[in-house]
Amino acid sequence: MDMVVAGGAKFNLRRGNGSSHNVVNGYSSDGDLCRISKSGCFSSVAEVDRDPSCVSFTTFNILAPIYKRIDPQNQGLRESDFRAFWLARNERILDCLLSESSSIMCLQEFWVGNEELVNMYEERLGDAGYNLFKLARTNNRGDGLLIAIRKECLRVMDYKELLLNDCGDRVAQLLHVQSATPFVQNPKGSVPQEFLIVNTHLLFPHDSSLCVVRLNQVYQILQYVELYQRENRLKPMPIILCGDWNGSKRGHVYKFLRSQGFVSSYDIANQYSDSYADSHKWVSHRNHRGNICGVDFIWLCNPNQARKPLKTSWAEAVFSILKFQLRKASLSEDDAFAFLKGDNYADSVTYFSFSEALRQVKLIGVPYGLRFQQLQDLWNQADADGNGVIDFEEFKKIWNSTCPEHVLENLNGCTEDCNTEQEQEAIGFKVKNAMLYPREVEKGLWPEDYSLSDHARLTAVFSPARMRCSASQN
Repeated sequence: MDMVVAGGAKFNLRRGNGSSHNVVNGYSSDGDLCRISKSGCFSSVAEVDRDPSCVSFTTFNILAPIYKRIDPQNQGLRESDFRAFWLARNERILDCLLSESSSIMCLQEFWVGNEELVNMYEERLGDAGYNLFKLARTNNRGDGLLIAIRKECLRVMDYKELLLNDCGDRVAQLLHVQSATPFVQNPKGSVPQEFLIVNTHLLFPHDSSLCVVRLNQVYQILQYVELYQRENRLKPMPIILCGDWNGSKRGHVYKFLRSQGFVSSYDIANQYSDSYADSHKWVSHRNHRGNICGVDFIWLCNPNQARKPLKTSWAEAVFSILKFQLRKASLSEDDAFAFLKGDNYADSVTYFSFSEALRQVKLIGVPYGLRFQQLQDLWNQADADGNGVIDFEEFKKIWNSTCPEHVLENLNGCTEDCNTEQEQEAIGFKVKNAMLYPREVEKGLWPEDYSLSDHARLTAVFSPARMRCSASQN
C-alpha cells in the first residue's frame, strides 16, 4: 500500500480559516490570520511537514441555514430562505475544510434536509478522497451529523448509529477505524493502529432543568461505546469524542467526562488545567443570546487511562447537579440533609423522602427527568451499606462527592508506563497539537467579522504512542 499522509505534524505557522476569499495584509475577510500555499489556497495544517503516522481530527459546527438568523429585527427570517447566501457560505466552509485536509472531519448541524447542499458536500469531499457518513436527527429536525474519513489514511472497520430518542432528538455516530499506515510497535513487526471515534451534538442548555438530560445523553453514548467494545471483544484502544457539547469546562458534562478518563485535546496541547482561571482562556461559540463560551471539544481517552465504573461516575455527576440546585437555594449541608429527610423524624433519609426531594428540584417527575431505574441506581449508590436508609455519614459522602477536577498532569494526554498485575501492550495517542480558528478565539475573543459559522473550527493532531495497560481495561 502507498505511503499515506495524515493531518499534519509541525505547527510553527500562521493559522487561517482556509476560505477562498480576499486576503489583505495576511488576514482573510473573516478576520483570520492565513497562510497561502503554492496552489493559492489558504491552509493551516495541510501544507506543513507531516509525519505519516499522525492522525488529524477536525470538529466543526457549521451552523445549519435553517438556524442561521440573518435579520436581528426579524428572528423568523433564516438563511435557508436565500439560496445564494447559504450556498456561498457552505462553499467557503468546504474550501476551509479541504485546505485543512484533516484525516477525519466531524461536522454538526449538517443540513441533511437539503438535497442540493448534501450533494455539494458529497461531491467535493468525495472527489478529495473522503468517505462520508451522515446521520439525520430524529423527528425530521432537518439537520444532523456528518463524518468524513480520508480513504487513503484510514480504513473504516465498522459504523454504528445511535438514536437517543430524547427531547432534543439527538443522535451520535460511532466509527471503528484502523490506520492504513502500520505503527512500528516492536522489533518483531508492525501493527495498524485502531481507535473508536464518536461524533455528536448535545442539547443546548436552555435552562438548568436540562442538566440531567444533557448528562444522560453523554451517559448513553458512553454506555453504547462500552457495550460495543465488549460485544466485539475489542482490544484496548483509544476513544475519541468529537462534537459540539453545548457546555463549558465548568459544567457537569465536562466533569463527568474527565472522571471517565477523557482529556480535552486543546487544553492538553496548550497546557491548560481544569482550574477556574484556565476555563476562560479560550472560546469556540457565540450563541444566539450573544454569549461566548468554549463548547467544542475533541476528547481523548487512552487505553491505559484509569477510569471509574461508568455507573459510579454518572451517579456522582447527578449528585453534583443535586448539590448545585440545593446550593442555589442557599442550603447548607445540614439544611440539605433536613431537606432530603422531609417529614421523617428519624435521623435518616428514606427512599420515599429521597424521591420526594428529587421531585421538588425537578430531577424526577418531569417529562425528561431521571427514569425509574436511574432513580434506583442513584439510591443504591447513596445507600452504601444497603440498610434501606441514608444516614448523615452516607449523606456527607454524597454531598462531598463530585467528579474530581483533575489537574492535567501529563501534557501529552497519555502515560506510557502503567503498573498493573495483568498488562498488555497497546497503541494509544499523544496530543501533538491543537488549534482553533479563527485565531482570536484562542484568546477568549470573538471576531465580529467572522461569518463562516457561530462556532469556531477545532483541529487536533495525535501521534501514536506505545503504552502498557490492563488487559481488562475494556
